[in-house]
Amino acid sequence: MSTAFDAIKNEEEQLLCRSYSRYPLAIVKGKGSRLWDVDGKEYIDLLAGIAVTALGHANDEVTAAISKQAATLTHVSNLFYQKAQLRLAKLLCSTAHFTKVFFCNSGAEANEACIKLARRYMRKVLHKDAYEIITLEGCFHGRTYGSLAATGRANLQDGFEPFPAGFMQVPAHDIAALRAAISDKTAAVMMEAVQGEGGIKPLDHAYLQQVQALCKEKNVLLIMDEVQAGLCRTGKFWAFQHAGICPDIISTAKSLANGLPMGAMLTTDTIAQGFVAGSHATTFGGGELVAATAATVIEIMLRDNLAQRAQSLGSYVKAEVQAIASRVPGQIKEVRGLGLMLGIELTAPGKAVWLELLRRGIICNLSHDVTLRLLPPLTIDKADLDTFLSTLEAVLRDNAALLLPAAK
Repeated sequence: MSTAFDAIKNEEEQLLCRSYSRYPLAIVKGKGSRLWDVDGKEYIDLLAGIAVTALGHANDEVTAAISKQAATLTHVSNLFYQKAQLRLAKLLCSTAHFTKVFFCNSGAEANEACIKLARRYMRKVLHKDAYEIITLEGCFHGRTYGSLAATGRANLQDGFEPFPAGFMQVPAHDIAALRAAISDKTAAVMMEAVQGEGGIKPLDHAYLQQVQALCKEKNVLLIMDEVQAGLCRTGKFWAFQHAGICPDIISTAKSLANGLPMGAMLTTDTIAQGFVAGSHATTFGGGELVAATAATVIEIMLRDNLAQRAQSLGSYVKAEVQAIASRVPGQIKEVRGLGLMLGIELTAPGKAVWLELLRRGIICNLSHDVTLRLLPPLTIDKADLDTFLSTLEAVLRDNAALLLPAAK
């Protein structure tokens, strides 16, 4: 019997490019940390649009901010001065040591801005022909040509060659390899404090401190990609703050406007000299609607101390998952991450576990075939996390029974 979901799925296959592996759901409504599909089934959302709806779905304050701004002014382009951009820039700069902001539409565009600024600063301000960007193996920085070249993952690059020159990868946590890779052509080192698409893999704080020291020694820039890990998700406003470092440039996006397309690059007065009028631009970036919305989001994050909340809830979930691992041995290899950016790596391919969680009303992500990735709204109720934990344990017990050798 055909369902409402079947009708949507069949129509999409006729109309849209096949560039996504969809979950077997068609979502029509959300509120807080809950989602409902086209057939009326309710789910606990532990993905938040891939770390985007940090304040939950249909947040009342965010909705009011969108409505108010939409009734006043939505877009005039960056040919004009705009007060909403200034409000947002002040809020962002208040969270760290940065003094200049460039607004764009996505994380990939924010990383493109980082790359372009680093190269142009070296050439136009320092008068040094340095353009190479060094990144880490397993990283993810986006899908535009520059950001994908920085990502350096063959499965994502397949069929799109050739890529822009001047990018290389080194292993994470190998400071000797990084030192060997830096040359007089190196403009910047670019990395994530927590590799998100790489499977929720935090970098050691001591390693990040060594990287910063090496960059200063070699006079190259340090860029931190905070697209997924930033904005309170890891228990600090920015993930790099766990290590006590001060990068030269960072990128951010995802949670910035709680679902509207918004990204930003943050830097210092000194490095910002690399951009002048006409050197970089975007039509839609930081328009009045998204800037006003993002400013409201940041105000709420700061007012409600969501970084501390993420830290507390994340520590609780990690401890509970470790307890589950001891009660259902042989199913969980490890749980890792910071704050509410967590990965539960299973001991075997986890598609069956992920699908069963979905069937029981729990939405999360399966990364690299073995890691359950959790990126819930920062406002999620503890009770919803408890429901996930009890459901996970039940699913793993059932899964363990299926894996038991047949009785002789």
